[in-house]
Amino acid sequence: MSQTASSLVQKVWNYAHVMRDDGLSFLDYTEQITYLLFLKIAWEQADAKQRSSKEPQYCWGKLIGVADNSKLASIYQTALKKLSSQDGLLGLIFTKPQSKISDSAKLRRLVELIDVQEWASLDLDVKGEVYEGLLARNAEDVRGGAGQYFTSRPIIRAILEVMRPKTTDTIADPACGTGGFLLAAHEYLLRAHPKMDAKTRRFVNESAIHGMDIVPSVARLCAMNLYLHGMGGGKKLLVEIGDSLVKAPAQVKMVLTNPPFGKKSSFTVINDDGKRDTEKLYYERKDFWATTSNKQLNFVQNIFTMLVEDGRAAIVVPDNVLFESGAGEKIRRELLARCNVHTLLRLPTGVWYSPGVKANVLFFDKKPPSKTPWTKDLWIYDLRTNKNFTLRQNPITDDDMKEFVECYSPDKPVSKRKETERFKRFSYDDLMARDKANLDIFWLKDESMTDTASLPKPEVLVAGIIEDLEECLAEFREVHAELKRH
Repeated sequence: MSQTASSLVQKVWNYAHVMRDDGLSFLDYTEQITYLLFLKIAWEQADAKQRSSKEPQYCWGKLIGVADNSKLASIYQTALKKLSSQDGLLGLIFTKPQSKISDSAKLRRLVELIDVQEWASLDLDVKGEVYEGLLARNAEDVRGGAGQYFTSRPIIRAILEVMRPKTTDTIADPACGTGGFLLAAHEYLLRAHPKMDAKTRRFVNESAIHGMDIVPSVARLCAMNLYLHGMGGGKKLLVEIGDSLVKAPAQVKMVLTNPPFGKKSSFTVINDDGKRDTEKLYYERKDFWATTSNKQLNFVQNIFTMLVEDGRAAIVVPDNVLFESGAGEKIRRELLARCNVHTLLRLPTGVWYSPGVKANVLFFDKKPPSKTPWTKDLWIYDLRTNKNFTLRQNPITDDDMKEFVECYSPDKPVSKRKETERFKRFSYDDLMARDKANLDIFWLKDESMTDTASLPKPEVLVAGIIEDLEECLAEFREVHAELKRH
């Protein structure tokens, strides 16, 4: 992060702790900063006629000009309400807005903090860095659950380095969070194709990217993030609020995503073979292979349906997707047959805001219908065994991802890859010979198994055990309910 961006982040973030005393979470605080930043930038970019109009996005002059704190709060709340009814980007950023700053004096202080900086004149990269910095700070608020929306940027950049989208690609993230994957894709396209013509640049900035998130406040942060990075100037809404599992989505050339962690959903997605229970909530997706309430398994099925023929995907999945039986096994077998599932990256622990999370990146290409399986070889890179990262003392860096990118060899066909200590090939027959088509494969000796000092902390182990027990109990309850019905 540049010095300018770093100092601005620190300046704006210092006041977060004052707001915290008023009961505002960091997510709420970032949301309010988002509203005020947009109003300040719109004011700076406006001409005299716009500033004198009654359009709510140009109300900044009133906010800084009114002397009465109580009137300040009223003007701010009225502007938020009017902006929520606007079309396009404005309406999304200000969806169901609410001023959560109860102390008018503190609202004034926040307005003053933002007002002293000329935001519109900042370079796009700096504005983007500032907002990304705020989102990173926000993600540290584990108690507020904000970390689940934030994926380590070195991991995202490495995924883009091997996926290498083209300027003609449509790229989607059905669980976009604050937009990390979408921004990385946009930045990659600009960096890899600096001389694109005006028409192509307009497509890249206004149409190529699409995200969706079920959490309104997070979708708003994503929209503002894209806006501050110079995206979304056209009529197409680049970010939507909604559940991407509800219905078959529009098809795209590439999917890059990290769906929400946690195995169980309050909804079950059923296909044609699914049995209905009037006491449960369902989504009906006849284009899915299996009925399950496991969110990650449903996202895997959904991403397959999102891709056009020869479309490509990189999806972050927890370990249970690799070995879970029942619907999990059926989905893995279908995926290996209908796609070329060519690469699996085993991610290290210590790179997530939730401790002890074990996740992977699954890379696959969708193929046309065939009588023979499309997957020939699955290459697995183990970045987990004997790797130790933490969020603060030893965070993962771009250098830590270099060897994976080199082994993946994005410029060469898969047949030219070479095995290394951490990169191994497993044939389709090897995978089918494994119990339940289990893809949770490892071969390196884990040194921590012989060193008790290196074991995860007790609270991490206990959290994992509790999650597994809760999942088992939920499954038993479903079986019990099924037995009672018959």
